[in-house]
Amino acid sequence: MMKFATVDIGSNAGRLLISHVFEKNNIAFVSKIALVRVPLRLGMDVFEKGFISDEKIEMLIKTFKAYNLIRDIYKPEGFDACATAALREAKNSELVLNTINQETGIDLIIIDGLEEANIVSKANNIYINKKFDDTLYIDVGGGSTECSYFKNEKFIASESFQIGTIKYLFDNVESNEWEKLQNWLETVRDTTDKVNCICSGGNISKLRTLFGEKDNTITRQQIKNAVGELEKHSYEERIEKYTLRPDIADVIVPAAKIFNNIMKWGNVDYIVAPKIGLVDGLAIELYRNKMKSL
Repeated sequence: MMKFATVDIGSNAGRLLISHVFEKNNIAFVSKIALVRVPLRLGMDVFEKGFISDEKIEMLIKTFKAYNLIRDIYKPEGFDACATAALREAKNSELVLNTINQETGIDLIIIDGLEEANIVSKANNIYINKKFDDTLYIDVGGGSTECSYFKNEKFIASESFQIGTIKYLFDNVESNEWEKLQNWLETVRDTTDKVNCICSGGNISKLRTLFGEKDNTITRQQIKNAVGELEKHSYEERIEKYTLRPDIADVIVPAAKIFNNIMKWGNVDYIVAPKIGLVDGLAIELYRNKMKSL
């Protein structure tokens, strides 16, 4: 068992995960020690203005300084920090990365959508019962949606789509991206076959908690119902009625609609939402690399 620290700077939030990684039957699993989430909301800048503001850059610097202090306490054996859609699309991303490095010593790496999909799909959870041969891994973020398909635990295909919850809020999703997602879901596998659908991200976890089952699943009908129920209420009403954080209350409706489309086009009966994400996949990558070097 080894301890690692991993960071995901997404379009809606930054996450630091301190975790133990262990191996069972040649499969690596992540056990959370601590998770620190900061609502940076970089996508609110990027998908509206095209760049990250000075205010958000300052927030990033303070966030990484805090993360450094937490790392000093836990003393992990390895560390990795990645950024996704918002920094991929920001016109001033190079300036942001250089400033963070100068101010905090952290080398933040921007990964592309396919790499993000591949890393997320490596995240495992010991409690997932995969009933079928086909498995879809879906990660819906603020700026993009990553999909990976496996057959009998063997990787088949991955794709990244410029569809995200914050982009949806700003009406910034191109129609051809929806067409690409639908076409990929309908053609990558035989949709008459049953499929395991494992989804990551804070929105699907919250949707499952509010409208799904206690076994970490939510059905297609429950997702459809969630869209209808959430749209009945204003932003402020959703915060009060469902006890939502402000940075979830606005994006949870677009998230529910994105998942509704995915389930419809992919012929998905239900989603498993085991609270896994990019930080878990990064921890497994660090573990694998560490094992190779021993």
